Amino acid sequence: PQRTALMKLIIIAVGHRMPAWVDEAFTDYAKRMPPDCPVELREIRPEPRTTGKTPAQMQALEAKRIEAALPASGLWIALDERGRDLTTLDLSRQMQQWRNDGRDVALIIGGPDGLDPDLKRRCTSMLRLSSMTLPHGMVRVLLAEQLYRSWSILANHPYHRGGCPDHPRALRARPAQTTT
Repeated sequence: PQRTALMKLIIIAVGHRMPAWVDEAFTDYAKRMPPDCPVELREIRPEPRTTGKTPAQMQALEAKRIEAALPASGLWIALDERGRDLTTLDLSRQMQQWRNDGRDVALIIGGPDGLDPDLKRRCTSMLRLSSMTLPHGMVRVLLAEQLYRSWSILANHPYHRGGCPDHPRALRARPAQTTT
């Protein structure tokens, strides 16, 4: 049997002072995660949009704050509309790979102008939650829910009703196929 290492999922999000429903929903999903796979939120102060700076200048300043919050030896995953589109089952498989790697994973949500292009280039990969533009608070909640759902698939927990077809318990539970 393969040993699964402790892995922390760190959501780094530009923005603060989210509506109460965002904080409540995020906290609910984060509390559901097991001790060996906690979800942590690190909020990054956004650059004020009233200073006359260009979007590129604001992205660069926010990138410095993001970098200060990133785990030094972890995987960096940028959330971006041009990122890889995963199904929930694909995300659970990716989560298992991250767990096997044993490093912390930082999932980075940019500010109103997105993420600095240089920061995105230095990320391990990019992930897309949706082809649609979503409010940043909604992204936090959606990401936390999908991380919990992915964990539930790996744990064969009933939260994800579809289960994971690759899970060893699911394989044992399938009836034998007969050919005629």
